[in-house]
Order: sequence, then C-alpha cells, then structure tokens
Amino acid sequence: MTMKAVRFHDFGGPEVLRYEEADQPVAGEGQVLIRVAGSAFNPADNGIRSGTLPFPVSLPHVPGYDVSGIVEAVGAGVTTLHVDDAVIGFIPMGEDGSAAEYVVAPADVLVAAPSGIDLADAAGLPSVALTAWQGLFDLGGLKDGQRVLITGAGGAVGGYAVQLAGRAGAYVIATASPRSHDAVAAAGANEVIDHSSTSVLDSVTEPVDLLLNLAPISPEEFASLVDLVRDGGIVVATTAWMTTPGDDKRGVRTAGVFVEPKVDELAQLVSLVDRGELTVDIAQRVPLSELPSIHAKAAAGEVHGKVVAVPN
Repeated sequence: MTMKAVRFHDFGGPEVLRYEEADQPVAGEGQVLIRVAGSAFNPADNGIRSGTLPFPVSLPHVPGYDVSGIVEAVGAGVTTLHVDDAVIGFIPMGEDGSAAEYVVAPADVLVAAPSGIDLADAAGLPSVALTAWQGLFDLGGLKDGQRVLITGAGGAVGGYAVQLAGRAGAYVIATASPRSHDAVAAAGANEVIDHSSTSVLDSVTEPVDLLLNLAPISPEEFASLVDLVRDGGIVVATTAWMTTPGDDKRGVRTAGVFVEPKVDELAQLVSLVDRGELTVDIAQRVPLSELPSIHAKAAAGEVHGKVVAVPN
C-alpha cells in the first residue's frame, strides 16, 4: 500500500522536499501504525533536512517528530494501545516522521491525546512542551515563589514555559518582541521586556533563581545575563550551538536541554490541557502538501508560532 508523504532524498535547502507517493509503513514489534491527524513543524526539522543537525537519518527521509493521530494497527507485543485510540507523541528524530498520511512509532512514546482540543492541534504539544517542562523543572528545579527569567519567550517553547512557570507559582519575567508581547503577557508573564528596545540588564532589578534561555542571542549577551542570576542559581538553555555560561565563583550552575520523550511528563501535560490549565496555541494549519513552503518560510525567518500540517 502507498500513501502521500513529504520526503527529501538529499540533504539541502527546502527545495529538496517533495510531496509524493511513498510506501505505507508497517508496525513492527512494539510499534503502532498511526493515521496522522497532525504533524507539527519544528525549527529542528530544517536542521535535519539541511544536514546541519547531526541526526543519522536514512534517505529518503520523512520529517516531523511531533504527531497526533489515530491508532490504525498495533504491532506484536503492544498491549497498552488499541486500534482507534487517539494518541500524541514525540517520536524518534532519526526515524521516518509524521509528515505523511501514516507513521509508525514506538508504543512507549505515545500517550492518550487531549480530549478537549482538536486532535490535529494536539500535535503542537509534545516536544515543545516537554522542552519547557524539562528545562524548568527537571534541570532548573523551579519551585513556588522563585523568580525566573525566560529569554525568547515569544516562541513555541516559550509560550509553554511561561504558562508552566506561572502555574508552578514562580514570578515570571519574559523577554519578547513587540509582535509577541501580548501573547506572552496573556500566557501569564508577570513582566514582559521588549528586548528590541529595552536593556534586559537594566530592566531586571532583582536577582532571578533561574535563567532559561530560548533565544538565539549572542554569546556575549548571554554571558552578561548571568549577572542577573543569584548566587547558587542556575542557567538552563536550549541553544545547543553555543556554550551555556555560568559563574563558578558564585556557584551559578549550567545545564543544557536535550529533550527526552518522557511519557509520564507528557501525560501530565495532557492532563493540564484537558483541565484548561495549559493552552495549546497553534498559529497556522496547512495542508500536508504545503509543508515544503513552511520549511522555506522558516528558513527565511518568516514563521512565527506553531504550524501544524494536516494530511490533505
């Protein structure tokens, strides 16, 4: 059987992507076959396609590692999921992804989808919300009453980070551009700093316990922000392309987020969504056939907010 998929047969720019016929995958042991409802685009998809992110993929490759959909078939040994279950997951980045009508995924990275939002939109939750959760809590140790500075809060991870930090009882200071100021404020930030016109160093008047950097700032600017972290605090970053600065003399520690598909955390995030305590914000839905154009716009810096591709 065949299906429609977006694939690239060579590494390169967005022009290498093709919307084409491909063999429908078959669920192996421990896997399920998912009929895709939504495939979320992530900036890392551009890096994998261009070859600049070192994930070993076999060509041709189907991008997309966040998925929502309906279980179509289960492989041998799978007892936790059943046909017709609605699921979401952060699937292995080196395997063929969700930018297709069907995808196979390990059963142990999938959880029941939120019931209170559209299933396609739920694809915008897994990897980005897990990145926020793991950065704030697993690595940052954020607790009620602490102060956190989130730089780059206007992006998809930032939207979840602001919501989760505020829900945990933290005082949230966020940097954002004028374009995303209102959204960041609505997510629950106590203070929103326009980094394009205001000095963050001058705006933060009391030390923070945690600095979570999600922005592509310069190493020099990043290093200067460490002065805002209290003695014994921590700097956490998703910016793997540069060193995360700390301050050994003051006991300011560092950590880098390499997001993991922890299903217990993902299930907690789903529960928050279903209770109305966490909002999934999707900026745009596009037909799967238009996903190559989203890659092109993202490469040009023209994609703002979460985009979900829906099979035609």
